[in-house]
Amino acid sequence: MKTIKRQNTAGVGVIPPQGRIRCIGRHRKQPRRICTQHDLWGKDVEALPECVKLVSTVSVGLDHLDLPALHARGIAVSNTPNVLTDCNADLSMMLILAACRRAAEYYTLMKKGWHHGMGMGGMLGHRVTGKRLGIVGMGRIGQAVAKRARGFDMTILYHNRSRLSAAEEAGATYFEKLEDMLPHCDVLTLHMPGSPSAPPLMNSQTFSLLPKGSVFVNAARGSLVDEDALIEALESGHLFGAGLDVYRQEPNPNPRLTALPNIFMTPHAGSATIETRTAMCMLALDNVEALAKGLPMPSPVTV
Repeated sequence: MKTIKRQNTAGVGVIPPQGRIRCIGRHRKQPRRICTQHDLWGKDVEALPECVKLVSTVSVGLDHLDLPALHARGIAVSNTPNVLTDCNADLSMMLILAACRRAAEYYTLMKKGWHHGMGMGGMLGHRVTGKRLGIVGMGRIGQAVAKRARGFDMTILYHNRSRLSAAEEAGATYFEKLEDMLPHCDVLTLHMPGSPSAPPLMNSQTFSLLPKGSVFVNAARGSLVDEDALIEALESGHLFGAGLDVYRQEPNPNPRLTALPNIFMTPHAGSATIETRTAMCMLALDNVEALAKGLPMPSPVTV
């Protein structure tokens, strides 16, 4: 309710998944600021009325926006960083635990009916304590995941564009090259931006560098992964399991993924808590109000 009241006083148009241009086109006579989570590319950007001055995305990721086209039209862009760091790190740790301990298979067993004992060797997972966790992308979320993983006595390895300070590393081992880190990872988790137009970071070659029986986790972007290569690694047993929150196609991910028993899957829910979604919406509106008042926005995006 608080968010709705702020929208009504800030001159905000909210773009729904369908009919987005029609929705904002009703307000062509006054300056508008738009809050959205949905794609704005090419012709959709061209079709925005001249009155649109800001696109405030309720997300950290920007791969759904045509930033050069928006900026070329003089439309400012803002996003909502920082407020979802802990929430995403919590979910990432859940994916790690669930993939290692076969949570998806246990859940399926219980829902279908647990009618017999599993014995000493039945459906064994992997202990997380003491395992080596490789983190690709040691920004805010990556560091928050490392903090949580240390609570499980995991050894932290990381690959990043640049090395962190000793204080930020907190004992983590830096690898300048991803290929050098992968053979040492019992669990690999991704925490970096992605782009649909860029080659996937994880493909047949990079998956093959992981130790046999390792676990793969992705709560960053689906475009970072060649899903055919991931499926092959899971089906062959090279990977023990995977925990996924993001997919190359959303919604309706690859049915070959959903058919695999050794994947624990969530529906791009990294920020899906009441507290975090509220904070994201409020930050998006903080950007709107700042621009409307001629003040610096809290979280502007530049090309």
